[in-house]
This record gives sequence, structure tokens and C-alpha cells, in this order.
Amino acid sequence: MEKIGVGLLGLGTVGTGVYKLLGKRAEVMEHTIGAQLEIRKILVHNINKKREGVDPSLLTADWREIIEDEEIQIVVEVMGGMEPARTMILEALKAGKNVVSANKDLIAEDGRILLDTAQENGKDFLFEAAVAGGIPIIRPLKQCLAGNEISDVMGIVNGTTNYILTRMSEDGMEFEDALKKAQELGYAEADPTADVEGLDAARKVAIMASIAFHSRVVFSDVHTEGITKVTARDIAYAKEFDRVIKLLGVARNTEDGIEVGVYPMMIAKDHPLASVRDSFNAVFLHGDAVDDAMFYGRGAGEMPTASAVVGDVIDAARDIRSGCTARISCTCYRELPIKPWGEVRNKFFIRMQVVNQPGVLASIARVFGEHKVSIERVVQEHADPERAELVIVTEQVKEKYMERALGELQSISSIHEISSVIRE
Repeated sequence: MEKIGVGLLGLGTVGTGVYKLLGKRAEVMEHTIGAQLEIRKILVHNINKKREGVDPSLLTADWREIIEDEEIQIVVEVMGGMEPARTMILEALKAGKNVVSANKDLIAEDGRILLDTAQENGKDFLFEAAVAGGIPIIRPLKQCLAGNEISDVMGIVNGTTNYILTRMSEDGMEFEDALKKAQELGYAEADPTADVEGLDAARKVAIMASIAFHSRVVFSDVHTEGITKVTARDIAYAKEFDRVIKLLGVARNTEDGIEVGVYPMMIAKDHPLASVRDSFNAVFLHGDAVDDAMFYGRGAGEMPTASAVVGDVIDAARDIRSGCTARISCTCYRELPIKPWGEVRNKFFIRMQVVNQPGVLASIARVFGEHKVSIERVVQEHADPERAELVIVTEQVKEKYMERALGELQSISSIHEISSVIRE
């Protein structure tokens, strides 16, 4: 039976999962592909390190051995980071290899050059695992939903932050305690910045928006806020308002351009995304033909991510067998503008600590009115003779007007602190 050679760039968590899954499914793949997938070489930093269950003869510290091996037709990049992954992928494509990658950082920045290089060389560049781990979303957007005009894509695409917010909501934890628990369980890294500051989610949303709207969106286009300022008090108010707080990636294709951001948001309890708990991910979208659809599952981890990678490997192998690689390359045929963030309209939940005296609310209302911010409701709780906690929920307002209003409010002496600003 025909053999299709595979080379792995990296043998960390995901790479190990890919190695295991390719071995586990070997016999099935012979029937589903009509060929055997054979791992011929694996790039590692230290070839002398003992790796249980891995054939040491496959290991190499020289990535060019993979690029120059004519028997290797599919290269799987699971190293992560910008360089040397970028150079290796481009060289592999130029050498006539099909490439599968899980590298969201690189694709969110340089997806166009990678896809163009693949097209120029008549090869596949596939990256299902770059967004939402084991959840199929890239292929559905490019293929299953290709007959739709997608107007909205929003989702929970970071399991670490969703786990933290779940613990805060269900167990009453503060952020730091929930983060510590996530680290103990292996959901969060020792340095959790990329997760809790929204950077990881922003890269994934840039990729999804590019594919959904057929126009290039890069990481720097995404307005990004994390969850470090969300408190147990905010969670309690959300419950009182029949809402939950989630870190959402939101992309909309509007008449004035693409709106794209990552930020904590209060959503209604009956919204499909509200029930997504712990480390699970979900992507919710709207198309003109399909209407609403949601994709739900494990967003990270060794085997869920390996599932997406191996799915792409099988796809590439089938294309090789059929002589039709590079069927679907870059789909960004439009050049839509990115809407300036200040022009985006949102509702806001604002919690502040104020002096408990007559006239304070009136002065706040005056500032909001001067900056075109309409108030939907006001809640005052936890007051004592000196201080009161004031919660204001606004109507939809442009981000730039809200930013100006908050800036002026911070200069008013009767306002001790603006504790939270969360979108609805």
C-alpha cells in the first residue's frame, strides 16, 4: 500500500498527542485514506531526552532533515511561536510539502503570506487546530458554511479564562483564587498573561474573522481586554440581573467595517454561550442562510488539539491521493475596513464607589448626558453613612463617548472609585 510520509516539527504536548493519535488510528486510516501515514522524522530540541513510547530513531535536532526528505509529503508544525516556525513552514511549502499547523500566533499575524506561499507552490496549508482546539470551526467556515454571508461570530475561545470565570460564578471565588486553582489543575500556565489578558483569544478571533468575512484581520486589529479586573461583586450583580460574565471574542461585519474585540461581557442566562462551563469552548455565529449555529467542545489539551491536527493531516493525505492539493487557499478576497474602536456601540455595566450625599447621582447623570450616554437603570446598594456603591447600566453608546465620560467622572471628587466597567 502507498505510504505518505509525515514529519513533525515539535514533540511537546500537542506533538505527543499527534504522535499517539496517528499510531492509534493507523489501521483505520489505511481504509479511509487508501494509504498508510508514516511518521518519518520528528524535530526535537534534545534527541537524548527519553520519551516514553516514542521511537528514538525518528528524532532529529536538524529541521532541514525533514525539509529535505523527499519521502515526507506532509509537515506538521506544532512548535508554536513566530520564529523559527515561520521560516520552517515557508521552507517546507517551497520544498513541495503540504503543511498542517496549530500555530495561532503566527497565523494571526502572517496568515496571508503562508496561504499565498502554499497557493504558489500548489500545496495545502491547513490550520484547524489554531482556533478552539478540538472544535471544528475553520473547515466549517471555509466549506460547510461557504454558501452563507456570515454577519456575526462570537465565542468563548480560551478555556483558562472560562474556567476561572466559572469558579468565580459557581464557587464565589475572587479572581486570584480562581487563577491559582486553574494553575494547580494545569489549565493555566505559570505566566498566565496571554490567557487572562485576552491575548490568546484575540489571536483566535482575528483568524476566525478573516475567514468568516473574507477580509484580512490581524491580531493588532483586535481591541483586547482581559478578566483581571472582574471581581466577585461583578459576578454577584450579573446573577442579580439574570446574566453571566464571559470573556468573549466578538466579530461583526457591519456596513461601516469589521468590528472585532475581546472583552468580558455580561450575557443573558438563556444565551447559548452562557451555559458553556469550565474549560470548554464554544463559537456562536449567524449566517443569512443557516441562521444561528453553535460549535461546542474541548478547546485545548493534548488529545482534543491533536484531533484537529490529525483531521487536517488526513485531509491533506486525501488531497495528495486525489492530486488536488491547494483546493482551498486564502479566502480573503475582500478588503474591508476595520471599524475604529471608538465608533463601535455597546451597552455598559458600570460599578462605582461614591460619597453618600445628595446631588452625586445628578452630577454623574450630567456628565453622562453631556457625553451622549443614556442611562437605562441605576441600582444603589451597600450604602453606609459615608459611602455608597452605585451601579449604572447604560443604553448602547459609542465607545469613544463612554471613554470620555469615564475620564471626566474620575476627576469628580465625590466619586471615590470606578470599580468596574463591563460591556453588556
